[in-house]
Amino acid sequence: MSQPVDGKVHEQWSSRTTFLLSAIGFAVGLGNIWRFPYVAGENGGGAFVIIYLLVVLCIGAPLVAAELLIGRRAGLSPVAGMRKNAIEAGGKPAWAGVGVVALVATFLILTFYAVIAGWAADYLWRAVSTGFAGLDADSSKVVFDGLMASPLRLAGWSLLMLGIAVFITRRGVSHGIEMASLILMPLLFAILILLAVYGATLDGFAAATQFLFAPDFSKVTAQTFLLAIGQAFFSVGVAMGGMMTYGAYMPKYIKVPSSTLIIVAADSIVALVAGLAIFPIVFTSGMAPSEGTGLVFQSLPIAFGSMAFGGAIGIAFFVLLVAAALTSMVANLEPLVSWAEEHRGMPRKIAAPLIGAVIFVLSIGSVLSFNLLADFHPLAFLPLFEKLTIYGATDFIASNILLPVGALLTAVFAGWVMKREATRGELELTEGLTFRTWLFLTRFVAPVAIATLIVFAFVA
Repeated sequence: MSQPVDGKVHEQWSSRTTFLLSAIGFAVGLGNIWRFPYVAGENGGGAFVIIYLLVVLCIGAPLVAAELLIGRRAGLSPVAGMRKNAIEAGGKPAWAGVGVVALVATFLILTFYAVIAGWAADYLWRAVSTGFAGLDADSSKVVFDGLMASPLRLAGWSLLMLGIAVFITRRGVSHGIEMASLILMPLLFAILILLAVYGATLDGFAAATQFLFAPDFSKVTAQTFLLAIGQAFFSVGVAMGGMMTYGAYMPKYIKVPSSTLIIVAADSIVALVAGLAIFPIVFTSGMAPSEGTGLVFQSLPIAFGSMAFGGAIGIAFFVLLVAAALTSMVANLEPLVSWAEEHRGMPRKIAAPLIGAVIFVLSIGSVLSFNLLADFHPLAFLPLFEKLTIYGATDFIASNILLPVGALLTAVFAGWVMKREATRGELELTEGLTFRTWLFLTRFVAPVAIATLIVFAFVA
């Protein structure tokens, strides 16, 4: 199903279910699977979870709703959509720059996210082909270091993951993104639930629930709130252009407020259930839960190699990681492809592989950051970047500068520039408590919180 907009024709979601699965797939990424549980456990457990959920409701949800309504009202990609909404509101066309910031950020993110996704693909292949039996701490480190030391392997797996994402995006909304989401998201949910059920049978389950959910308010500091804001902000995927683009494909019968709540709730539930899947294994195996990337790619394989049903559990876990990575990569590619269609008149079948090829070429910098260029710091003349590799600098610029700035401007635009009747109309709300709460959070709470994050990124 398509809709003509300003001379362009965009597909629409065929159903509310496919839209929600695709949007949740965008929000759910690799960070949900391992970063959130660790951050929660190290920062007060249940106390952090409470703070995080409040932040999601007060900052994440309003921003997701803002992006969806901006996208749906214009029916265009982030750049053209921001310009159209600005002109309609009597503002300056320069607001299109917010869309540009989003596209640049998501492009940069893809250049290193594809590399990390490639790690998951490599470990999935290892789980299927040889398994992890016999691994100990030393041999597991050798396996991981071997992957990091091989530019060809890293580049090859990155190319594979990008190729799959490009193939899906190239096929469009109904034949590509929707079909992939209908396969990958139920698979992700099923595996996550099975792993959590399995975790409940392990000796470390009680310690895992204590680690995640027992409130320890003595660990709550100002840093805890900043971590919660950062986790919520990046977890739901705002300021990347994905929500605006997916919003542009929303038929009018799909409600923005209820969809927003489902998306942010599902994203948070996945993060919490992931903790119940991973940390029982961690505590049963006597591992430290604070190892971050090393936990996923070095410690857990040791556990898989020594536990009952470890072969099957290891395969399921890395299928989960690959599925989460793919859905996020597709959603990050889509705004770029949509922009190429609108602004360059480029057919999707050409735009997707061309953009994917450029991303792959630039991803080589991140690949080499783990081996041949590990000691190369391209922006060393700047104090904040003096120790950062190509990968580190790209991550910092995208995650700590472009995304927060884009989100801040989006909140200001939706809250202050767009007319109340326009935003209220897209939200399909009356001038009552719900709309006024959204407007207050978007105008005041979200900008202050995001501005605090930006300042913290430069002074920490």
